[in-house]
Amino acid sequence: MQRIICLVIIITFFCGRLAAQPVYKDSGAPLEERVSDLLRRMTLEEKIMQLNQWTYGRNDNVNNHEKAERQVDPTIGSVIYRSTSPALRNELQRRAMEETRLGIPILFGFDVIHGYRTIFPIPLAQSCAWDAELVREGCRVAATEAYLTGIDWTFSPMVDVARDARWGRVAEGYGEDPYLNAVLGTAAVEGYQGDDLSQPYNIAACLKHYVGYSLSEGGRDYHYTDISGQTLWETMLPPFEAGVAAGAATVMSSFNDISGIPGSANRYTLTEILKEHWGFDGFVVSDWGSVEQLVNQGVAADRREAAMKAFMAGVEMDMVDNAYKDHLGELVSEGLVPVGNIDEAVRRILRVKFRLGLFDDPYTPELPEEDRYLLPEFRRAAERAAAESMVLLKNERSVLPLTDPAARIALIGPMADERVHLMGSWEGKGLADDVRSILDGMLSEFGPDRIMTARGCGFDGDDTSGFDEAVRIAAGADVAVLCLGEMEHWSGENGTRSTLALPDVQERLAAEIHRTGTPVVLLLSSGRPVELARLESLADAILVVWQPGTCGGVAVAGILSGRTNPSGKLSITFPLHTGQIPIYYNMRNPARHNQGLYQDIPSAPLYEFGHGLSYTTFEYGEIFLPETVFSRNETITAEIEVRNTGARDGKEAVLWFVTDPVASISRPAKELKHFEKQDIPAGESRTYRFEIVPERDLSFVDARGGRHLENGEFILTVGNRKIKFELTD
Repeated sequence: MQRIICLVIIITFFCGRLAAQPVYKDSGAPLEERVSDLLRRMTLEEKIMQLNQWTYGRNDNVNNHEKAERQVDPTIGSVIYRSTSPALRNELQRRAMEETRLGIPILFGFDVIHGYRTIFPIPLAQSCAWDAELVREGCRVAATEAYLTGIDWTFSPMVDVARDARWGRVAEGYGEDPYLNAVLGTAAVEGYQGDDLSQPYNIAACLKHYVGYSLSEGGRDYHYTDISGQTLWETMLPPFEAGVAAGAATVMSSFNDISGIPGSANRYTLTEILKEHWGFDGFVVSDWGSVEQLVNQGVAADRREAAMKAFMAGVEMDMVDNAYKDHLGELVSEGLVPVGNIDEAVRRILRVKFRLGLFDDPYTPELPEEDRYLLPEFRRAAERAAAESMVLLKNERSVLPLTDPAARIALIGPMADERVHLMGSWEGKGLADDVRSILDGMLSEFGPDRIMTARGCGFDGDDTSGFDEAVRIAAGADVAVLCLGEMEHWSGENGTRSTLALPDVQERLAAEIHRTGTPVVLLLSSGRPVELARLESLADAILVVWQPGTCGGVAVAGILSGRTNPSGKLSITFPLHTGQIPIYYNMRNPARHNQGLYQDIPSAPLYEFGHGLSYTTFEYGEIFLPETVFSRNETITAEIEVRNTGARDGKEAVLWFVTDPVASISRPAKELKHFEKQDIPAGESRTYRFEIVPERDLSFVDARGGRHLENGEFILTVGNRKIKFELTD
């Protein structure tokens, strides 16, 4: 009997313990029940703290200034974590879990844009590979390295459709086409987040900058953007909608003033479109200082009003301003911000934290750096991405590849032995010592006996004292490889430039090397298209290497030697002159044919969207359609056969464009609707297919987001092939 009584007491005790455990701490309870249970237990002050993000560690971004480094309050919602120590991160998290009333974990974020420690090519470069899997793989590597440091959340991908290369942040996105941005942005979200956010090595993605930031007037960062409803729905929103559909956990509101209502105070975009129309259930974080900057933009009298306007528009988390912490409490007490809105905002943030598994497993493994960073498979992935991103613009007389084993190579220019600038802007925690320079790659690829090198000049300035040495070695070589380009901070945030031309000293060096008569291979490393009006004629071959990252030098050398056949194609137009901007492939037709052109410079770009050469040749067959008249309820399967007619194996990216010649709303001259890249061995053919779904691929939106599918004639274009077809009821 005594044993039975003891057993009853023990059972009662444990049942009581179980009953006393809050639902939000029960890993087996449904997520929304856990969120609701925790929300009911929180005070207003605790809720407001969840709506704020602070920073911890050294600031690597010179554009984002802080008054002082804050001590982390363990009740804070999020921290931008700049240290590389998982142990320190875990200690900060331990304080949040064990030294606060409710034990709500901190969300640790960082700008993991194109790699954390293993740096991949800038996103603009990656888009030129035309391979979503490469983007996905790069983001998986970045997520793994970041996760093992303690990062839960990255402020990436940027899916701003960028058509003005003067805007420095063109480097961070996927080029000038909305469909390409949508596909690669989706791949990035999938790469960062995996199939289940709560699993190891997955981190939350953040779509940015919502919305229209890339249309800043004149390419000037942070400036006004005049966006029509048509442009908003047709060009700017589709990549964000695709990212939301892919499950992106968060969205970042933009700096820019959108036709009079800044992005961080724009209820139409943040709430009506994003949350009500698209059903986004994650949270919105402001860009750095964009709440407080509503005062500068003239829509808020002070920080208090800025906090109210941003919050009521739909920004749930305030990045670094402290405006929410300082003012939301009094705004609630005065009835200007309803408590229900506070609860909904906190619910969204807690939902993401639960999805990340932070309540159940809040700590990160504490591994040594050699087990976290720059693993051999990470380097291989970065080299592959760099090689496939590079674009061969020109190759007269087949000067490339450099296959003569006895050829002497002069490696000249300020980029030849650079490391930092090959990483580009937003290089995460990449280190110069990790980078293989172009010189490193060339020495390994060709051997030291064949390489002569001279810097020639700096990136800018007027020092020409190195010209003579550069000319001397070029004159004594069989080929001169001229390495020119941009320093890493010339592009990226606040990297606006009035001209796309390289500094005069670099162009003068190119002219001097050209005069030697030695064949010239121009390597361009930059974060944007470069104006080549004066350089193009000075080079026999031009290879755009972009800012290729940690393994860029090895990838460059592999293309120059022919070990790798270049397969990149431009995702952004290269104008002949900066003055041609705006210039992009899918502009609308003018009112008068062959009129309205520039009178002082050509109107055509130097290299069009989709341009890119190979060391082999490809021949496109005729486009095949089973019929030429289709119903709007049918799925149309188009095919084209592409044959490798050269002597080398190669990869070919096939781009499918649709033209709608007559519609109730004027349409662009052509629109990218599908792309596919395949390996084609020499002498063989491959079939490419595009399943045309009329509602998806032939319809268009109006200025209010309404979708229209109209009967009539359409034109399908692939390479130099075109075919007409008709859509009927």
